[in-house]
Amino acid sequence: MARMDDAPARAVATRTAELGGVVRPTRLIREGHSRHRISQALQCGFVLRVRRDWIALPTADAHVVSAARTGVVLSCVTAADRRGLWVAERPDKPHVAYPGRGRVDGPAAVVHWQRAIVPRHPDLLEDEIENVLLTVASCQPYEAARAIWDSALNKKLVDLAHLRRLPWTGAARRLVREASPWADSGLETFVIVRLRWMGLPIRSQIWIYGHRVDFLIGDRLVLQVDGGHHVGAQRTEDIRHDAELMLLGYHVIRVGYEQVMNRWPEVQEQIMHAVAQGLHKA
Repeated sequence: MARMDDAPARAVATRTAELGGVVRPTRLIREGHSRHRISQALQCGFVLRVRRDWIALPTADAHVVSAARTGVVLSCVTAADRRGLWVAERPDKPHVAYPGRGRVDGPAAVVHWQRAIVPRHPDLLEDEIENVLLTVASCQPYEAARAIWDSALNKKLVDLAHLRRLPWTGAARRLVREASPWADSGLETFVIVRLRWMGLPIRSQIWIYGHRVDFLIGDRLVLQVDGGHHVGAQRTEDIRHDAELMLLGYHVIRVGYEQVMNRWPEVQEQIMHAVAQGLHKA
């Protein structure tokens, strides 16, 4: 049981929490915490031994604890999702990367073995954003990977000029040429990539007469994509806005998220027929 004189051990737990809940004892020792103090924190139950060279709070993030225990770092779509990036589908198993040191204990995960493009510090259990993008590029289909790259740029987690100075290989070389910071969601990336073959100007999230539209194809063809929040008052406002656009000479195609992600041929056919009729022209 903890006692009033356990302040030094509590300090270890406090610092562990500040560092994300899982930390190497060597990191704490470099900062001035003694081995005795760390041992006391373990004896009191303030922290737990995860692996020989890692300790964690009892309440630490389970994914991070598992990474420390198995000798990997969180990466690819798992790390992208944890950073709030747009991920088309959360994986059944966590995606991790082998950091090139120690021993991997064969976790129930997808392990990426390629060399990191940014050196991995031994104290980190979540990959740098550049390494996340590298593993995504080699793991995911082009559209899904491009959506994550665009999302990282849009959220300003990384700069495009910086990315283009790095020595990318494989699929990442195409992504670094084509990724854009202007997509507000991965859905926009999917639509733009899938319609690029038509050779028409496609602008996303632009304002027309005081209202923002999802996509403007050519001069007059508007594509609106409804998410789950387009119900009730929002749905009524959408219908009113569609009518206003049509009175102004625009043609509006409104589809749902599920159609774009799972029934794209239907959406594409509607757009193709609209273009064939010249409805995209001023």
